Amino acid sequence: MGFFDTKIEFLKGVGPQRADLFHTELAIFTYADLIQHYPFRHEDRTRFYKINEVNESMPFVQIRGKADYFETVGEGHKARLVAYLVDSTGEIELVWFKGVQWFSKNLKRHTEYIVFGKPQFFGGKYSIVHPEMEVYNPGEPQEGGLQPVYNLTEKLRKKQIESKTIGKMIRQVLDMGCPHLRETLPEPIIGQYSLLPKRDAIENIHFPKNHPLLEQATFRLKFEELFYNQIRLLKNKLVRRVEYHGQVFKSVPTLTTFYNEHLPFDLTNAQKRVIREIYRDMCSGRQMNRLLQGDVGSGKTIVAFICMLMAIDNGAQGCMMAPTEILADQHYTGLKEFADQLGIGIGILKGSSKVSERRVLHEKLESGEMKIIVGTHALLEDVVKFQNLGLCVIDEQHRFGVAQRAKLWQKNEEVYPHVLVMTATPIPRTLAMTLYGDLDVSVIDELPAGRKPIKTVHRYDAHRLRVFGFLREQVQQGRQIYIVYPLIEESEKMDYKNLMDGYESIARAFPECQLSIVHGKMKPQDKDFEMKRFLKRETQIMVATTVIEVGVNVPNASVMVIENAERFGLSQLHQLRGRVGRGADQSYCVLMTDYKLSKEARQRIDTMVSTNNGFEIADMDLKLRGPGDIEGTQQSGVLDLLIADLSKDALILQDARRSAQELLENDPELVSPQNGPIRRHIESLRKEETNWSRIS
Repeated sequence: MGFFDTKIEFLKGVGPQRADLFHTELAIFTYADLIQHYPFRHEDRTRFYKINEVNESMPFVQIRGKADYFETVGEGHKARLVAYLVDSTGEIELVWFKGVQWFSKNLKRHTEYIVFGKPQFFGGKYSIVHPEMEVYNPGEPQEGGLQPVYNLTEKLRKKQIESKTIGKMIRQVLDMGCPHLRETLPEPIIGQYSLLPKRDAIENIHFPKNHPLLEQATFRLKFEELFYNQIRLLKNKLVRRVEYHGQVFKSVPTLTTFYNEHLPFDLTNAQKRVIREIYRDMCSGRQMNRLLQGDVGSGKTIVAFICMLMAIDNGAQGCMMAPTEILADQHYTGLKEFADQLGIGIGILKGSSKVSERRVLHEKLESGEMKIIVGTHALLEDVVKFQNLGLCVIDEQHRFGVAQRAKLWQKNEEVYPHVLVMTATPIPRTLAMTLYGDLDVSVIDELPAGRKPIKTVHRYDAHRLRVFGFLREQVQQGRQIYIVYPLIEESEKMDYKNLMDGYESIARAFPECQLSIVHGKMKPQDKDFEMKRFLKRETQIMVATTVIEVGVNVPNASVMVIENAERFGLSQLHQLRGRVGRGADQSYCVLMTDYKLSKEARQRIDTMVSTNNGFEIADMDLKLRGPGDIEGTQQSGVLDLLIADLSKDALILQDARRSAQELLENDPELVSPQNGPIRRHIESLRKEETNWSRIS
């Protein structure tokens, strides 16, 4: 066991009880965890301000003065303690709402203090709420400089554990542990990027001597974290290429027939490029693992079908798994038309499939008579066996866990099937590199010919009558309309009321139209019934909550109205907009909001109006929301990052990936002496670590 594996209870002043708090509140168990609890900012304590220099635009100020007078104002739980700090230029109020009794007992009158906090201007005077206070002692050297500020929780604060407490603990560990900190990057990389040595970086991330050193330390640690993230992903990819064989699908007669005689439209250049990339994988003798990204309506499904033909032409079967029954139905209907023309057996398997249907399906799959199966999670059941599964297509990948994907792999015991993962959720490049860096990525970045880009406009509630007039024109031209209301998580009753109020006002405004309504409280069969009525054009307007975000393809629907658009995230707005624009008619998306908009909401709305490009939208979404919120990345544990931030560190990530690629191309097994630091570092880690940059 190394020095950094020592449990924190052995640190002076910690003990078992405090250690338990650190375990549960901050997941800090060892010295390594402690020194990797990085500060989220530093406070500049390099100078003292006079009281008459203070203004409320300052983030924090440090003042020296005497606390002359204290009083408790108010009673019971509304009591607050007010003190007046005086220096040669004036006075400022200090206010405490919590710990009133403790402070009134412990503060000393006519004593000189160093006070630190955020100034605010209220009621014609300046005050600092809950300042940090320490007695000024001219004989003692003052801490000064750049002071680290650490994340805390309410529970820790209640137990008198402050940011300073953590700082002192880290100082102790660093004083003892510096000799044990080994370099983890090879010399050539340190030289190429002028990186600080590891010891200096750890010292200066916590207790920097000055701003330039803090910046260098931050860069070094972010680079290292992303570099090891890429080494791990790229090594996994190499292992798979070397160890996992794949079936070879070279012969493609049926595909050629389909291409020449049955394909109802020309493929876009982007689709052709992606098919070439996939064909190369299928002929390589290695198992394919490819992520196919493409906006809603860019033609991913036809690409998937063409890839299945490659498998079928070589004696294998294909399966396509979708997250919902509606999506599975949609894929099945689309693919069956092509499969029938070519005389290829195709089936569908869902949770709601009847036992008698299942029995037939199972037999046909096992005998190899059925070549393509589309389905939901039901495909993962053990009873579903294939004669020779050659290709798995997984739609909307983020809705399936790794374990579920692995279960599909096991459906062919001889050789793993090729895997094509599809998503219409555009993933920002930085996120794709860190989440799916072990997959090869293909992108369909153009829409099929004849598709017109959707026109997006922003309208305020005051313009509602004009918007209704426009909707009426669209209905008269034979088009259909979606009107979507947000889900306000806190209150299902409120959601339902909003939706019902909306439905009634639409019914009053459009007495000549048939309406559908769809919301989360409805039974699945009722939802399906309403969706199908809309699809068959029996209703002209669909009033719904966001349940329609993924799924149904209604080519005749040309307008999407999103009520309270400011309440939606960017990727959700983009997904909803993608429900229209499926046919050849000009389509529109109308974002309705109140006049009052937060700065972020306005940015989201402006982004939607200015671009239809899913990747631009995803990049903006990442900047606004941060990576943890993007479709389940936080829960999946893949973003186990301690200091790097994907929304800000795209350039560092690109450098780190390039360095990792070059290094592994030249030395895939990391055997050369100069890569010794990397090899030793990876070997020292616990096997379950996902973040290989951690100190251990």
